[in-house]
Amino acid sequence: MASSLWAYARLPFYLGSSLAAFAGGGLYYYQNEIIYPRNLPPGARTEVPRPSQFGLDNAEELMIPTPDGETISAFLVRPDNSAKARPVTIVSFHGNAGNAGHRLPIARILANDLLCTTLMVEYRGYGLSTGNPTEKGLAIDAQTALDYVRSRDDLKSNKIVIYGQSLGGAVSIDLVAKNKGTGDIKGLILENTFLSIAMMIPSVMPVARYLTPLCHEYWRSEDMMPQITDMPVLFISGLQDEIVPPAHMKQLFRLCKSKTVVWKELPNGDHNNSVTEPGYFEFIDSFISAHVA
Repeated sequence: MASSLWAYARLPFYLGSSLAAFAGGGLYYYQNEIIYPRNLPPGARTEVPRPSQFGLDNAEELMIPTPDGETISAFLVRPDNSAKARPVTIVSFHGNAGNAGHRLPIARILANDLLCTTLMVEYRGYGLSTGNPTEKGLAIDAQTALDYVRSRDDLKSNKIVIYGQSLGGAVSIDLVAKNKGTGDIKGLILENTFLSIAMMIPSVMPVARYLTPLCHEYWRSEDMMPQITDMPVLFISGLQDEIVPPAHMKQLFRLCKSKTVVWKELPNGDHNNSVTEPGYFEFIDSFISAHVA
């Protein structure tokens, strides 16, 4: 299982090096290029792995229109064994580099090992999606993906779990908080995500800490997290995370007001390889079994 994910695990989180390159006034004017390095690794906008490359025959390649005129790419991956499929749809939001195709090995495990239908969402400006990424735009993309799942007759009866890694964790927290009380989101899974962009800057680039007032992309998860009270939440923290300090995850855990909050640690997990660590998918499987399905 882990070996199939090593290529994915090498996808770096680029905020630290980008900040170094764009210190000073560039942080304001080029902020979207720093936070959303959609062209990295090279070829990420055009070289998008497809489900068939991973033996995923029970998959759909989707182009979903957004209310503001963009089109987002997504992959819907179903369990090969439909007779044993759980009535669960996982909606997945990835980190700030690469594309959804790079995460298809994750979808393969979620679908074929955990037996959950999985929608891998591509943000605007990433991979095959149109547009340019912004906080407002990504929030629209996330809501569009959720509404798409809600609209499909073959998925309507499924319980929805929102799953976010790194930047995708911030997207997920924002989405779930804004959909509080709808009743169809039954779980939230967060991996190695942060309190806010402003809180990240001193961690990845200490000399740029005085530049945080220039941020116009906020992702204030520390403000949104306490609003989530009506569903189970799983936190998976890589304790060797060299990009997002594990203290960010611990503070989000403390801020969470849900009745069921599960904390799991990966002692050797860093920012990008946590998903390959022993126990990672077992944590997700146990969480879904005990609190969702």
